[in-house]
Amino acid sequence: MAGNSFGRIFRVMTWGESHGPALGAVIDGCPPGIALSEADIQTDLERRRPGKKLTTARKEPDRVRILSGVFEGLTTGTPISLMIENTDVRSRDYEALKDLYRPGHADRTYEQKYGLRDWRGGGRSSGRETVARVAAGAVARKFLAREGIHVRAGTIALGTVRCEPTDWQEVLNNPVFCPNPEAAKAMEEHLKEMKAGGDSIGGVVLVVASGCPAGLGEPVFDKLDARLASALMSIGAVKGVEIGAGFRAASMLGSLHNDPPTAQGYASNNAGGVLGGISTGMDLVVKVAVKPIPSVAVPQKTVTRDGSETTVRMEGRHDVSAIPRIVPVCEAMVLLTLADFMLHPYPYRLRYHP
Repeated sequence: MAGNSFGRIFRVMTWGESHGPALGAVIDGCPPGIALSEADIQTDLERRRPGKKLTTARKEPDRVRILSGVFEGLTTGTPISLMIENTDVRSRDYEALKDLYRPGHADRTYEQKYGLRDWRGGGRSSGRETVARVAAGAVARKFLAREGIHVRAGTIALGTVRCEPTDWQEVLNNPVFCPNPEAAKAMEEHLKEMKAGGDSIGGVVLVVASGCPAGLGEPVFDKLDARLASALMSIGAVKGVEIGAGFRAASMLGSLHNDPPTAQGYASNNAGGVLGGISTGMDLVVKVAVKPIPSVAVPQKTVTRDGSETTVRMEGRHDVSAIPRIVPVCEAMVLLTLADFMLHPYPYRLRYHP
């Protein structure tokens, strides 16, 4: 099975399965001399951790261990190995499902490709895999903060509840990570309604990167916005990515969509911080469409491995929505993308000095 690595210079490989003994990441290419502790990583993992209000009942402490690459509190420039143990595994919940395909999951495609699959929670296709991404993203965050780059994310839509960000400080003050306190209350009630009905919902995550210098990205096949979209689409629940005005640009006039250059930068930011695949120095603005969780208590039709028709009703411990736990995952993939580009030979005035 290939495709477990991300990045070219700041390179991350994740490993582990949903119901295995542990998951983790190995980071290669992280610059030396960056202050890094397990507590730094734990802060981000706590936002993604299951077992909290409005999330799955699976209770994982998600305690990270740094196994290599850090000495006396500083990164050494050698590979950084991170490990998070699984402690609340209940594989028996999936035994009744091992001979059928769960609707909306990768069960059938995995088996068609590899000839077998890990039916215990989906193995590598489980959302549990993203814990390693968040851990690696926390390391990228420490590097980018030294360069003056900061990434934040929040929920701006959950099912039919939509909003504009009004206060980014509110993201950590509500269980849905919404930068709008009034909308957060409505989102919380919407999640409760979905849980009571046994169904699930999706939403939209907004990611904003500030302090990004002009000049990141290459203008043909290695565009910054292309790499950002690829990074975010690699998250299992993500089905769409918008940069700047996104799909709204299709109905705008060119004279209104253009961002007029000024002495200070640009008069607007419909491009979302990227022109010609290269960062402009404006905020990077990305919206991420998240599909509903496929594991629902509503009865659904499916087939068994031998092709027999049957009905399945998903029981056990499942989220009602990938939101809010996917918010730090989206944030992590943007962090990893920017960390990688910051170590490329360009831009001309690269701010990183070894």
